[in-house]
Amino acid sequence: MFLVTGATGGLGRKIVHTLCEQEKTVRAFVRLTSRYAELEHRGAEIFIGDLRQERDIQKACQGVQYVISAHGATGSSDGDAQTLDYRANIDLIDAAKANGVQHFVFISVLGVDRGYEDSPTFKAKFAVERYLQNSGLSYTILRPSGFSSNLLPLAEQFSNTGIYLLIGDPHNRSSIVSTDDLARISVDAVSNEAAHNQIFAVGGPEILKRSDIPAIFGRIFDREPIMINPPLFLFDGVRTAVGLVNARTQKALGTLRTLLANEFFCTSKEIERLESTFHIKMESLETFLRRYLSV
Repeated sequence: MFLVTGATGGLGRKIVHTLCEQEKTVRAFVRLTSRYAELEHRGAEIFIGDLRQERDIQKACQGVQYVISAHGATGSSDGDAQTLDYRANIDLIDAAKANGVQHFVFISVLGVDRGYEDSPTFKAKFAVERYLQNSGLSYTILRPSGFSSNLLPLAEQFSNTGIYLLIGDPHNRSSIVSTDDLARISVDAVSNEAAHNQIFAVGGPEILKRSDIPAIFGRIFDREPIMINPPLFLFDGVRTAVGLVNARTQKALGTLRTLLANEFFCTSKEIERLESTFHIKMESLETFLRRYLSV
């Protein structure tokens, strides 16, 4: 039995799909208000609970052999990073250990080990990584760059307007990973002994400048992109203004600023290690987008 947290998120849903396609038994941890009927239709066991409640986590882990932690904070307060990115994962690790879970896969984030003090989410995930490494559980830690699926709404908007908003340095580099590839790797990590007790940077096969993304959109939809590129200091000004009203939201926006201000890409050696370990050829961003947009 697999337990997948964040099962109705973009990545979690793909992980559940992959497990169901492989005819694995999977328990999907979902919120009551989330859209989970499709997962149940595919054959997943639905566990309705709240990751902020330790007793729900303990109950969800009963009878489970493998855990894939794919949830993350999506709210606008630093409390979400504290309760969901950090506390819920600590409780999940403790419950997994208490229930004899055989392997734990944790979805972290690329660059989590760089000491970004301004980002509650990065700090929380790095603390969880260290806790998991010292827990005695067999584990795999995956550090993905940006998810390709997150660009689908932007691509659809671009198809209508031709406009792409890019805040900050357009030359910053990234290695956007196919969400499907990441889901497959997350599942395969459980049975792949070469992945046990290891940390992997996970990205796409190419290093892209941020300005390459609207160019890819332009090729896909055969239209010249109109790129609006406000400097990062304008974002900082907005963040400062927000802080005058809500200091918690200002602090939480530190994660977004970290993402906007820095580069998040995998080296060729990191991709080679990933592909050789998991016997996979990573999908490019343009191929992913064309496949999902049917263009």
